[in-house]
Amino acid sequence: MILINLLPHREAKRRQRKQAFFVGVAAAVVVGLVIAGIWYMVLQQLMSNQMARSQFLKDEITRLDLQIKDIASLRAEIEALKARQKAVEDLQTDRNTPVRLLDELVKQTPEGVYITSIKEVGYQVEVIGIAQTNERVSELLRNLLYNSAWLEQPDLVEIKSVLLPTGGKDKEMRRLFQYQLKVRIKQPPAPAAAAAATPAASAPVKAS
Repeated sequence: MILINLLPHREAKRRQRKQAFFVGVAAAVVVGLVIAGIWYMVLQQLMSNQMARSQFLKDEITRLDLQIKDIASLRAEIEALKARQKAVEDLQTDRNTPVRLLDELVKQTPEGVYITSIKEVGYQVEVIGIAQTNERVSELLRNLLYNSAWLEQPDLVEIKSVLLPTGGKDKEMRRLFQYQLKVRIKQPPAPAAAAAATPAASAPVKAS
């Protein structure tokens, strides 16, 4: 009977399996480290790209903020220029207003109606005068309401009967009607709507 000792062969197999196991573990560790390193590099690249984009956005926002400030400043300057232009146009209009007002009152005042006082506050005008009859005052109001191109919204404030001297040598008194009315100047369509003229004298105005 032949006896064979298999212990050394089994021990060799066991050592091979252990070596293969440790080699496999080492290879897995190396592969894991490589993968982890690659993933870390990818993350770093992504973070770097994101930071670059964030910085770009910050720079663009800063640039847009400066542009917005410039636009706001330009708008403020434009509004200031518009305000100055309007002030000049209003000044041009207001310069012609007294001439236009006197001319229009002369046109619309009927015979037998006299104007003794004119007071202008903005676009509101107060007119005080005397008339021969109530009908003459009514005619003046109608003219201002329907026929005037520059005056509107006439409003009779007061009318009363008064005795005034005729101016003759006999100092005769005559019954007349003293009236007070308000009328509004229409806004002209353009600053140069009326031609410049020399203002009339401050004497009472009488219709021709």
